[in-house]
Amino acid sequence: MLFQVGGQGARPTFFEMAAAQQLPASLRGALTYSIGVLALRRPFLHKVLDYEDEFFALLMLVLETHSLRNTDASFSESLYGLRRRAAKIRTKQADIRSKSNDGIQHSSLEKHQRVLSVVFLVVLPYVKSKLHSIYNKEREARLQASLWGPGDERFEDVDYFDEAEASIASRTSTETEATIRTRLAKNIQKIIGVCYPWLHATTEGLTFTYQLLYLLDATGFYSVGLHALGIHVCRATGQELMDTSSRISKIRNRERERLPGPPWLKAVQGALLKCTYAVLDYAQTGLIAAVFIFKMMEWWYQSAEERMSAPTVYPPPPPPPPPKVAKDGIPLPPDRTICPLCSQKRANPSVVTVSGFVFCYACIHKYVSQYKRCPVTLMPADIDQIRRLFHDM
Repeated sequence: MLFQVGGQGARPTFFEMAAAQQLPASLRGALTYSIGVLALRRPFLHKVLDYEDEFFALLMLVLETHSLRNTDASFSESLYGLRRRAAKIRTKQADIRSKSNDGIQHSSLEKHQRVLSVVFLVVLPYVKSKLHSIYNKEREARLQASLWGPGDERFEDVDYFDEAEASIASRTSTETEATIRTRLAKNIQKIIGVCYPWLHATTEGLTFTYQLLYLLDATGFYSVGLHALGIHVCRATGQELMDTSSRISKIRNRERERLPGPPWLKAVQGALLKCTYAVLDYAQTGLIAAVFIFKMMEWWYQSAEERMSAPTVYPPPPPPPPPKVAKDGIPLPPDRTICPLCSQKRANPSVVTVSGFVFCYACIHKYVSQYKRCPVTLMPADIDQIRRLFHDM
């Protein structure tokens, strides 16, 4: 079975689908980084970072709805020239012979498919992100409980102040309700902590399976969501790309004609609607630019950080100058293999660490024991400063 790596036909390659799927994550990273930098001078932007999931989900809800309504594609798919088509299996043999051989007929998306596409693109990732954060908190709480004991709840961030007030103040009906809500919240967190790993493993396994089958050209659906909705992602033809602007203008003109009210109210609403569309178009273009700028900055700062964090390699220092022979010291023989003390070839060569000169072990041991110095440089030495050499240079 051959891997699909070419770019021919209406079926997108695996790499096109993977790039379109990873674009929202890159967009989120770009927005988070940009807002984080701006928040250093505008502290009120920290509130946006505190509700990062909600802010990004709302933004993607607007973008995905706008894109699916105008182009029958998600925000990221439209950037890669892809379109979503409803897949219908043909049963007539004539249709199979006259058209394609795959037995599938593509048509434009219906309204419920657009709505469900928004659910799979925005709502489900948001829910999964919240479940992941709750699971991380529950895992940290279990880790702290294992370290500090089950009775120590100092580090649990689930209504610590409510419990303190309940121990001091009198028991009222509101405190009882708060205790019930606290217990319910803890039970829900425990259930999520148990079930989420299995849910995450199942979704990741299905995602990997579908992507592998798509890569092997064994299925036309890239993900479980597309299969559940009965939607194929296809390349847009040149005519479709050329007709996109005219289609969008027709849709917007039709919406302006449907505005209720007297003519002056329609004019005001039409102007507001036109401004809204212009903002969405500019926002879409700006987000695309933000993604590319973020990737460029990420590469730039990552390479700069690697250069800064890499250890500085300095050239090796020059060797120290050889010690000088003292005037009253024993002169060195011209042959380096001769011991300066016995004037014979060295036996069991040993070095005096204070000077670096090599002698016979018996000769230097006897001399240092008697005179407490190096015989060549006359530098103070001890027996402990004699080292045996296992290779005579």
